[in-house]
Amino acid sequence: MSDPVAVVRRFNRSYTQRIGVLEESFLGMGMPLGPARLLFEIGEASVPISDPEPASNAGRAPLTTQILRARLGLDSGYLSRLLRRLEADGLINVIPDPGDRRRRQVDLTEAGRERWNELERRSDEQARLIVDPLTRRQRERLARALSEAELLVRAATVTFEPADPASPVARDVVDRYFAEIGRRFGFDPSGETEKDTKLLVPPTGVFVVALSGGEPVACGGLQTIGPVAGGPVADGSDIGELKRMWVHEDWRGAGLGARLLRHLEDQARDLRYSVLRLDTNAALTEAIGMYQRAGYRAIDRYNDNPWATHFFEKDL
Repeated sequence: MSDPVAVVRRFNRSYTQRIGVLEESFLGMGMPLGPARLLFEIGEASVPISDPEPASNAGRAPLTTQILRARLGLDSGYLSRLLRRLEADGLINVIPDPGDRRRRQVDLTEAGRERWNELERRSDEQARLIVDPLTRRQRERLARALSEAELLVRAATVTFEPADPASPVARDVVDRYFAEIGRRFGFDPSGETEKDTKLLVPPTGVFVVALSGGEPVACGGLQTIGPVAGGPVADGSDIGELKRMWVHEDWRGAGLGARLLRHLEDQARDLRYSVLRLDTNAALTEAIGMYQRAGYRAIDRYNDNPWATHFFEKDL
């Protein structure tokens, strides 16, 4: 089997050559890849977003330098230099955020929008040069392979950050979790958010959000539920419970759930749990399969959760 590291490096060398990364003027746009990539990101964010309640939104969320830094993974100093270049070229406006003067908002000028449209056109042409020599079947294979590769790379570079369960980002992902399990088996989340703010917090618990480009794509938490009968720890903190495990549907199939589970198990060990338990519902077959593959064994009911049908445990 080929060495994955060698395969990735070979692909990087081949692809960067073919898309013009090595050229001083990327796609003949008069700028190298760095500012061109930043211009693209700003232009993408300038496209109006859809809102299920249009009256509640003026059209799109404002783009800030903080968001750009998170999405592109850029050092703040380097990002500032790129922004100054684009601003000096008359392609963007950078203004203080009215809601927080410490932050800056970024948007395209009219000239910037024209340059962005040209970048889009030339990028499409460059991509066609790659796919046009292929047969229809080869194009379909390439599209499937690159889609999976892109998802796997994104999943591998997701970061896990602790979050306050009462914070906006935590409430957002937990609301999505509640909405999904509500659709799948009718779960009623009444009172659960308030419980989370008391239980999924240090020093005996934790809530974790998985971030990709600053956007939340998964979450999970831990709470203490009691001591192991006859166990060596007498402070009641050696049995933990896994809670709120959720992965965005667009990210499933890339191993992100398994990565998050391993991360939470490491957090559980740091919290001195010797046993980790969880409950789930029969409708969540993918989750049950993941837990079983990770070494969780079925046990008898250990709580009074009326929505739970399956119960698991793992020694840490």
